[in-house]
Amino acid sequence: MNERSRYKTRQRETLLAYCRTVSGSHFTAGDVCAYFRSQGTAISQSTVYRQLESMVDEGIINKYIIDGNSPACFEYVGADAHEGEVCFHCKCEKCGKLIHLHCDELEEIQSHLLKEHQFKLDPLRTVFYGICDQCR
Repeated sequence: MNERSRYKTRQRETLLAYCRTVSGSHFTAGDVCAYFRSQGTAISQSTVYRQLESMVDEGIINKYIIDGNSPACFEYVGADAHEGEVCFHCKCEKCGKLIHLHCDELEEIQSHLLKEHQFKLDPLRTVFYGICDQCR
């Protein structure tokens, strides 16, 4: 167990409860802070960042760094992280939405890159840029 995960504070439990409610979607630390402010819940921005990083270390949430211009996105995955699951991402250049992409054909490209070019692609960090359905 990660050393930081041993202490279960009220703020950590509150943050974890929030993460569970947005399971399946991406959120930023700013989104979390704005939510708690709107609810009148006292939790500092530094606590949010520290706890999110701790949960990443524990494997409770995934962290995605898309580019140098966007804040990191997080996704609650619980104890069952996407282990062995291939998941690429698409980012809309208009609205900034991040979309999980599960596609057998992309898995074939991943296999091809490894077999033919000795390059192991990291699907959790691979991002395709374009325009989503809603923005087209």
